Amino acid sequence: MAPVLNRRRFLAYSGAGAVALAGAGYGIDALVARARLTPLTPGTGVLVLLTLYGGNDGLNTVIPAGDPAYQSARPELAYAESDVLPLGDGLGLNPGLTGLKTLWDNEHLAIVRGVSYPQPDHSHFRSMDIWQTASPQSPSSTGWLGRWLDANGRDPLHAVSLDPVLPPLLAGATTAGAALPAGGLNLPTGALGTAFRALGDPAPGETVAQATAARAIVDLHRTAGTLGPALDHVTPVTRSSYAQRRRAAAKAAGTPNTADGANATGAPDAAGGATGAAGAKGGAKKGATGQLAHELDVVAACIEMGAPTRAYSVSMGGFDTHTGERATQQRLLTEVDQAVSAFVNRMATTARGRGVVLVAYSEFGRRVMANANQGTDHGTASSVFVAGATVRGGFVGDQPSLTDLTDGDLKVTTDFRDVYATLLTDVLNSDPEPILGPGRRTLPLIAT
Repeated sequence: MAPVLNRRRFLAYSGAGAVALAGAGYGIDALVARARLTPLTPGTGVLVLLTLYGGNDGLNTVIPAGDPAYQSARPELAYAESDVLPLGDGLGLNPGLTGLKTLWDNEHLAIVRGVSYPQPDHSHFRSMDIWQTASPQSPSSTGWLGRWLDANGRDPLHAVSLDPVLPPLLAGATTAGAALPAGGLNLPTGALGTAFRALGDPAPGETVAQATAARAIVDLHRTAGTLGPALDHVTPVTRSSYAQRRRAAAKAAGTPNTADGANATGAPDAAGGATGAAGAKGGAKKGATGQLAHELDVVAACIEMGAPTRAYSVSMGGFDTHTGERATQQRLLTEVDQAVSAFVNRMATTARGRGVVLVAYSEFGRRVMANANQGTDHGTASSVFVAGATVRGGFVGDQPSLTDLTDGDLKVTTDFRDVYATLLTDVLNSDPEPILGPGRRTLPLIAT
């Protein structure tokens, strides 16, 4: 007679750890029950964090085109003053960012200048680890939004990732955010589904680790039952496209491509950022195509139906422009611009969307001097974009000098943790000190 497969034996056989299960890819075949029972109150602050992997060149995004030092450092790569979209203060947006320029003109876009962390590092992986954990002094096993989850109810549904792997920023000590794969992942149904769901039932005498891992099974089904219907309203991304993006993410992380998405260290490379289906039916303007537009349409659908999520993570890769930067970056920025501006404009027209704030950042900027291949190498400080109906438009922070440099790099004028402190305080209505430590200040980004 075959042995009974109870939960304890299943967990022992599988070796599933608590955080690994909590961060697994969640099903998306039915996400609305929770939203109907306890919908998010209109006007509640919602954070959408957009990570631009690869180190976007900030100087060719928010461009000091009239600065002779800029033109001298990049004779072939620089934009002329007549090329850029003027912002004031001698700066202009990359010509691919026409939608963001409209948000700027309407005072719904803030640009935080000179953002980085103390003693910047040129490594992609170390820099991104610092940005996602908010721990520049020493490595941390928890992300800043993961710690926010730990301190605010420990509910995975409160922070959702649409990335192909769960990013470190959503990993807490006791809780991990939910993963909502835009390409689809169905939980088992029928007798197998019933048995799998039963593995989350309480069992006497179990260890803390087993109880936590079992709770993650319950969380998985609860997430699938709360968020999945959001995808009924958007154009689906093909499974092959999504699988390609997962493989790119695993390759970038230097780790195997796991079936459940629990690997939390990678990010899509250039191929990952460019693949995907067209923008969704429900709000992407004409021309807003690609994976990012699709992910933001899923986020918009979740928000509009009242999902309880307070923070979303989306991403786009391809910004490591060591060669032939100008055309490549402008193409990528155009894709970002179309997706972001369509999303922000859509959110501004709905009651639940008016509390949404989108923040776009990259792990570092690029060096001031162009390299010999008409690209740029890894640098330090850059700009962070903050957009939404409640955002106070304009510049925040000092513009770094192009002549007063540190080893050829821009000096940091704004600590990235002060941006996070502002988002925690003014968007997520949380005390930033337990999450970021003491001494942080808030910035004038959100109208309160």
